This record gives sequence, structure tokens and C-alpha cells, in this order.
Amino acid sequence: MAELPMGKGVSAGKIASNVQKKITRAQEKVLQKLGKADETKDLAFEEGVINFNKQLVEGTKLQKDLRAYLSAVKAMHESSKHLYECLDDMYEPDWYGRKDVDSLFEDSDILWTDFHQKLVDHALISMDTYLGQFPDIKVRIAKRDRKLVDYDSARHNYAAVNKGKKKEGIKITKPASLLERAAPGWAQGILSAHNVAQTNLTRSQAEEELERAQKVFEEINIDLQEELPSLWNSGFYVNTFQSMAGLEEKFHKEMGKINQNLNDTLEKLENQDVSSDRTQDANHTLSPGGPPAIPKSPSKTAQECTESTESVEMPESFLFKVKTVHDYNATDSDELELKAGDVVLVVSYGNPEEQDEGWLMGVRESDWSQNKDLGKKGVFPENFTQRM
Repeated sequence: MAELPMGKGVSAGKIASNVQKKITRAQEKVLQKLGKADETKDLAFEEGVINFNKQLVEGTKLQKDLRAYLSAVKAMHESSKHLYECLDDMYEPDWYGRKDVDSLFEDSDILWTDFHQKLVDHALISMDTYLGQFPDIKVRIAKRDRKLVDYDSARHNYAAVNKGKKKEGIKITKPASLLERAAPGWAQGILSAHNVAQTNLTRSQAEEELERAQKVFEEINIDLQEELPSLWNSGFYVNTFQSMAGLEEKFHKEMGKINQNLNDTLEKLENQDVSSDRTQDANHTLSPGGPPAIPKSPSKTAQECTESTESVEMPESFLFKVKTVHDYNATDSDELELKAGDVVLVVSYGNPEEQDEGWLMGVRESDWSQNKDLGKKGVFPENFTQRM
């Protein structure tokens, strides 16, 4: 027969003792389920265990979602950084506010980094530390359950010994009298003392086992009775969300300031370009050999094109211009065929009630410039265009 593996410091007697405990507990649980043995119940503690398991499930999910959120924040930081780098590459060295823009980019990067780190420090690490205590408590709850079974078993064993003693006292009355008749007088006292000693020894052992089992159970039970309600009432999850909300509020507030400053800088750049262009035109008229042209912003070309076209005579019912951003293939004779980049002059409907929501009436600017005729006008979907 193969021998049972024994680790360092584990004796055969210890293994046998553990096996016997498992057997005794199994027997006790069977008797309790069959209703042949009473089971110690603590409804308040059982409710605490239910709350503990609920906290563990919710906390594990929150921890997982928090890690996913932090990954998203990091990805958003990288995306924002790349976007600003793109604008930085396009920003000419001699444009207005170049140094301010560089400073804003740096502030934005620092703010994102600080936000992510504070989320780690005040939310993720706290969450990991909080949930780190759950495995130990879970082990101790399971141990308490085992010790409670041992305690119940010891109670039942002690009660059985006492009950057996009473029955034994009745049964040995007749045999003892017969023995007394057969044995010499000096032996009768010894025999009686031996029977009493054996009975007292069994009872003493059962009582000691009961006291030992009760002490072990109460030691672990008292600690858990204090810890579980305290854990449930800690409000940790609410505090975590509150902390995150405060961090987000501060982050978005500071980021809003950066974006506002960037927007103000770009607006000043645009306004300066307009003024510079007007001054350049005047200098060009008065002095052909004037200073070189000031670099223009990326939006300037489109703006100049708009100011040229606005001098052209428009249809009487003209409203505004739009630029096509996607090709549109007409599906009916009254629709306008469009290609991306086409400029369309939007005109009013003859009968406003005929206008469908999301559709506009217009004529391509190229057709109008050639013929000054609305004969080629048609309807088209507004979401295929962008207002100029």
C-alpha cells in the first residue's frame, strides 16, 4: 500500500487526527440535516456573511471596471497628445502666440499625467488594498463554520455521555449486587471504585472537549462578529466614487481653462491675419516694394475665396452657401447630383410647405456663374454638405 505523503513537521498522528476531525464533522452535518441533532444558528452573523459576499462581488466588478477606466484615460491622454503635436507641427514659428501654444501643450500633458496618477493613488490602490483583506476574512469565515460544527458535535457528545451515565447507573445495580455476593469484601470496594472512575473519566474527557471546542469557536466568532458589520458600514465604495467625481471635476475644470486659452490664442491669430492682410493690400497699392507678406493661417485661403464669390451677383432667393463633403448620387429627377467639393447656392423653396426636413434647395455655383439661371436647381440632403 502506498504511504500517505507527509510534509516537513507533519506526523502520522497529526494526519490521523485531521482525518478523524473530517469524519466527525461529516457525521455531525448529516445528523443535523436529518434533524437528529440541533444546529447552532446565528441569524445576524449569517446576514453579515451574505453582505460580505455581496461586497466581494461588487468590489471585484468595480475593481475591474476601474482598471478599464484608467486604461481609457491613458489612451485618451495619448490621443490628445498626438492631436496637439499635429497642431504644433502645423503652427508656423512666426505666427501669433507660438510660445503660448507651446506652453498650453505642456500644461495639457502635465494635467493628463497628474489626473491619471491621482486616480491610481486615490482610487485603484485604495481599492486593491480594501479588497486585499477579503480573502483572509473569507478563510476565517470558513474556519468558523468548521469550528461551529466541532462545537455542536462536542455538545452532543457531552449530552450523550451524561445521558448514558444515568442509564448505566440503573443497569449496573443488579450485576453489582451479584458481584458483591461472589467477591470477597475487600474486592467489592475496589471494583466499585473502578466503575466510578471509568465513568468520571469519560465524562471529564467530554467536558474538556466541549470547553476546548467552545473556546476555539468563540475566539474566531467574536472577531468576525465585529469585523463584518464594520466592513459593511464602511461606505468605501461610495467614498471611492465621490473621490473619482472630485478628481474628474477638477481635471475638466483645469482642462477647460487650457482649451479656452488655446481658443483665444487662435482667435487672436485669425484676427491679426485679417488686419495684416488689409494692411498688406494698402501698402501694396501705395508702395509696390513694401515689406514681404505675413504668413497666413490655414483658414485664410478658404476665407479669401468666400470674399471673392460674395461680390458675384446671387439669385434673388439666395440664402447661404454650402460645400459638399460627400458625393451624392441623385435618385430622382428633382434631386441635385453632387460631388465632394462642389459649392452650392442654397435658395428658398417656392412653397415652404414642400420642403422636407433635412433637405435643401439649391443650384451648383458653377452652373449659376455660367448661366445665371435656376433651371438646374434641385434638392439635396443637408447632411452631405457643410455650411460656409
